[in-house]
Amino acid sequence: MLENKTIVLTGASSGIGLSVLKLLKEGRGNRILAVARHVDHLAGMGDNVIPFACDISTREGVDTVFAKGEELFGKIDIFYANAGFPYYEEFNYTDWDRVDAMFRTNTISPIYTYAKYIRHLGGRPGILAYTISAIGEMAMPGYAIYSASKFAMNGFQQAIRLEKPENLQITCLYPVATDTNFFKVANSVEFEKPFPVQDPDHVAKKMVEGIEKGAERVSPSKLFGVAKVLMGVAPPVRTVYWNLETAKLNRFKKRLADVHEHIQKDVQVIEEKRQEVRQAVAEKRQEVHQALSETEQAARRDLEQKAAHIREEFEEIKDKIHGN
Repeated sequence: MLENKTIVLTGASSGIGLSVLKLLKEGRGNRILAVARHVDHLAGMGDNVIPFACDISTREGVDTVFAKGEELFGKIDIFYANAGFPYYEEFNYTDWDRVDAMFRTNTISPIYTYAKYIRHLGGRPGILAYTISAIGEMAMPGYAIYSASKFAMNGFQQAIRLEKPENLQITCLYPVATDTNFFKVANSVEFEKPFPVQDPDHVAKKMVEGIEKGAERVSPSKLFGVAKVLMGVAPPVRTVYWNLETAKLNRFKKRLADVHEHIQKDVQVIEEKRQEVRQAVAEKRQEVHQALSETEQAARRDLEQKAAHIREEFEEIKDKIHGN
């Protein structure tokens, strides 16, 4: 177990990050800056865990995390850039900001973190850890943008190893699908998880062991390793697997279409109800207007009658006065 380390962990509030945090906080002498956008439920994790709310998808966010880490620890022994998120969808839209948001979090932020960490270390030894993904080595239907962001990170870590300084250890995690809220974030409509699925605690344990041993690569799924070899020597196996996962995407698209159809029907019902309310309000307004008009006319007639009566009395009084 890692001990007596100062650690910055992003994406610490859920999934693999939370499982890693629970392991690291048990290491004697470890102090951890636990970074996430929402950290309320990280309170009470222990005196050696410092929750820190920050969005690391921006340059300012990453700079703020480093500033906080340096303020707390002086030197950061381990920086684990774990934060990231997926989409599960058919990529059939034009939305620059949606794509940009994923790449800023999954790719640009951890790349920028490398440069910041090198400067922070200033030649001192340090460990930079990344959560990449098995999808960063083999693309999957339904994860086009996520795959692209992780392929980019895989390429970056390969290239940077050729030029990184000797004082820096880089350990990269390549998990298969992990049973976390990853799938709830990926799409609000339920979909089938890709095969295989691993437990986050198992993945976290393998990653912490990998960091401790100085591993360049951590692949928690032995099955994925065997599958890669098998697919390399027998490409039709990959085709069969992709076909199975594509079938899942097609079923999801059908489910999504059904949901949209249901929503449209609900919207139509709501619109019909709205029209009925509008009509009822208009009718009631007309009734009120008619009632007010009739009341006004009746009041006017009553006033005219009273005025006429007063005039008659006034004339009678005048006649009496003149007669006297």
